[in-house]
Amino acid sequence: MTEERFREITDRYERLRIAVIGDYCLDRYLEIDPSLSETSIETGLPVYNVTRVRSQPGGAGTILNNLAALGVGKMFAIGFCGADGEGYELKNALEALRGVDLGRFVEATDLHTFTYTKPLICERGVTPRELNRLDFKNWRPMPAKLENTFVEFLRTLAAGVDAIIALDQVDVPETGVMTRAVRNALGEVCAQNNRIPILADSRQGLRDWPKLIYKMNARELASFSGSDESPEDQAQRLAKANGLPVFVTLAEKGMLCASPDGKVFHQPCFPVRGEIDIVGAGDAVTANLAASLATAATLPEALELASAAATVVIHQIGTTGTANVSQLRQRLLASGGAKRKAL
Repeated sequence: MTEERFREITDRYERLRIAVIGDYCLDRYLEIDPSLSETSIETGLPVYNVTRVRSQPGGAGTILNNLAALGVGKMFAIGFCGADGEGYELKNALEALRGVDLGRFVEATDLHTFTYTKPLICERGVTPRELNRLDFKNWRPMPAKLENTFVEFLRTLAAGVDAIIALDQVDVPETGVMTRAVRNALGEVCAQNNRIPILADSRQGLRDWPKLIYKMNARELASFSGSDESPEDQAQRLAKANGLPVFVTLAEKGMLCASPDGKVFHQPCFPVRGEIDIVGAGDAVTANLAASLATAATLPEALELASAAATVVIHQIGTTGTANVSQLRQRLLASGGAKRKAL
């Protein structure tokens, strides 16, 4: 990718309007100083003293973080939080992001805020070490009234955006935002608005989803296809069947994209420098794919930018990171040499 082309794509980000629908979470980090450890008189168990608490949006909120870091002009959050302290923190964190519209972000009195609580052992000069995570989730089906609200938000907003991202983060189907009814509505929106890229990513796989631009990892793809073919062949068949691109992350082997016309593009990983933390890399990939495709970037260009973003994020330890345009440019320059014509 030439530097001129990189600028042409990224300079358009400030004019984009992107909707992100799905499961918004609170990532709450508890920083523990082990030098202050003590033993509980009552239980005899170790006591960990928390010296700092920091919170940031997680799940679909991580995608918003990355879109905001890229300088996307307007982002519409479609999702919910609970009427609880975690919801208060999540809304504050989302409001702090430049360009985020929370007019379709609902406070639900009968649901918990999806929360990942991450205790970190923090010692000077040592990489933070995460202890067992404490999660808050909802295990009951999504209330029908709230489900209908999300469907209506999606339908009314679709005509005014340049891309839509859907993220399913829950462990049990129908307990999060991306219920069957919401997925069906997303399929209808895609059929009626084929001018815009609509990306889908689901922790439980995309087997029961409508035909959208799928983003998945190699394990999810193998489960979807039910075959032992190569990821390239599996993605190629799926892209042809859906009539839309399929993006697949391959861990240390990079990323690939299969197009509906049978072409397969592969993007190798950028070199790793020191310790890494893969948390948030997939969401950075999703955000960068959607933003670049919304500017009419080619599939190889979108792959290159998304791979660069993932490389930036995995080198941010002890947090769910983001990648901005400047960091992307530096990463591309480092891999291809500081040349004006070629990044």
